[in-house]
Amino acid sequence: MAEEIINRVANSNLKVIDLEDYYPSGKRVLFDIKPWLLEGLVLREKEFRASVATHNWSQYQDCFVALHCSTDAIVPDWAYMLIALELEPYSQRTIIGDLEVLESLLYVAIIENLEVSEYQDAPVIIKGCSNKPVPANAMMLLSQKLKPVVKSMMFGEACSAVPLYKKAKAR
Repeated sequence: MAEEIINRVANSNLKVIDLEDYYPSGKRVLFDIKPWLLEGLVLREKEFRASVATHNWSQYQDCFVALHCSTDAIVPDWAYMLIALELEPYSQRTIIGDLEVLESLLYVAIIENLEVSEYQDAPVIIKGCSNKPVPANAMMLLSQKLKPVVKSMMFGEACSAVPLYKKAKAR
């Protein structure tokens, strides 16, 4: 008769943190201001302000918006500020940058507010594989936040975790 298979991971005090569990729901939008520039390169204030004033901002309700310009135009800071002020009643968050920067900044806020006391002196695995775009920067920030608290830290899956940190034993 075959021996019963025992799941040692499930029976251990190992704690798994999956940043995908904290992924903020909402559509991500990359908003390119290029069409509002003369020949995609020159910002003419009067025309730019007219484009901002007539745009339907409500379509970004509950979205995360990354403002950028896909050309090498020199865009003054006030232009992005003007758009962000229009988006403020609608978007969950507006940043200047691409979608990768957006995801990274969303996770900065999440990790800053993450309560880590439950990981005190525990062995922890930061789960590596995810179906959602969890930025590498978020995993790095999480590892830095956990280091003063945890007993040990690994990355990946319980079956193939890569050791990252182990607290020195007190003498």
